[in-house]
Amino acid sequence: MKYISSDTNVWIDFLEIGELQLPFKLPYTYIMSELTVQDEILNPPELGRTLLSYGLVAVELTTDELILAGKYYAKYRNPYRYDCIALAIAKQRNIVLMTGDKHLRAAAESENVLVIGTIGILDQLYETETISTDEYAEIIKKLQKENGGKVRLPANALAERLEKLGKKGR
Repeated sequence: MKYISSDTNVWIDFLEIGELQLPFKLPYTYIMSELTVQDEILNPPELGRTLLSYGLVAVELTTDELILAGKYYAKYRNPYRYDCIALAIAKQRNIVLMTGDKHLRAAAESENVLVIGTIGILDQLYETETISTDEYAEIIKKLQKENGGKVRLPANALAERLEKLGKKGR
């Protein structure tokens, strides 16, 4: 099983469209630092518990990860403390980072860490036939409808996927 270091914003995207369980259908183990699970996943309060019940694994930071997260926090201006922790876990463990945060994505790119986001997870669900074409299109439409609020995805990327399917958005 492949491990993915998880930031919180992708979970928020799936929560907002009522599809929080979807990423867990892929053959990944999503991990997040215990600190992040305890401190950051507080809104809504049940999100952390729900993610843990679906299979999110809360991991203890190693000393090296904690030191590296501190270096990233000093080096990059925009990622938050927990973003730097997710990046440090991905870098130290040589695993993919799951985030949609543009500043964290840029930092990950600078650190040569592979990144996947909401759209990438959704594409994998479709490409592996874990979800049908109709489900894929409906989820994209839900993301389009919520985009601009808590969901912040590139509108053109969502529209392009629907266009390829011959489906209309919004």
